[in-house]
Amino acid sequence: MTAATDRARIFELVSLLLTYPDDELLGAGAELRGAAARIEAPVARERIDEFLDWLLNNPLIDVQQHFVQTFDLRRRSGLYLTYYLHGDTRKRGMALLVLKQRYRAHGLRLADGELPDLLPVVLEYAALVGPGEGEAPLRQHRQGIELLRAALTDCGTPYRLLLDVVCAVLPALTDADRAAIAALAVDGPPVETVGLDSLGDGPDLHAAALAPYPACSPSEASR
Repeated sequence: MTAATDRARIFELVSLLLTYPDDELLGAGAELRGAAARIEAPVARERIDEFLDWLLNNPLIDVQQHFVQTFDLRRRSGLYLTYYLHGDTRKRGMALLVLKQRYRAHGLRLADGELPDLLPVVLEYAALVGPGEGEAPLRQHRQGIELLRAALTDCGTPYRLLLDVVCAVLPALTDADRAAIAALAVDGPPVETVGLDSLGDGPDLHAAALAPYPACSPSEASR
């Protein structure tokens, strides 16, 4: 497995690259390239470099539209990990609460309206706290991460490269993991729409409650 220090570098950089692309992010191209160059795992570094080629060589508006189309308008490729396993149920509400408490115990504060299961936040926590406790949420939500990776691969979006990197540095899937992921892919998450009220009513919560969308087509992914 990739060394802990290198995993932290990977999680930190991928966390940043999975955020909404704005002027500040694209303006930090040299810094992003430098952070990628410090990654020791060759396959991870190559995939991140390939993603950066796409990110930094396209107009900002095109990249922003692609991000929204990929992550915000299709639930199948949403970045909210607890949805994949729990849907909008009471269990999801409890899972979000446990994540918030875990972050609070290690001094990680969420931005206003930000849900704790947002993948960039989970990755930031893993980079900050490290193996064991820090990477536990990634392991616990591996099924959701793999389903997101599959959806992004189906779309052909460059963001699939980042999920490939994350999955490559996590522990290898067991046969039981693969069976659970396959079953979840067929059955989908529960659909009970309760259990989130106590966590607030901000815009991110409404975004996470959109009706399901189909996977995007290759022609959509190229835009």
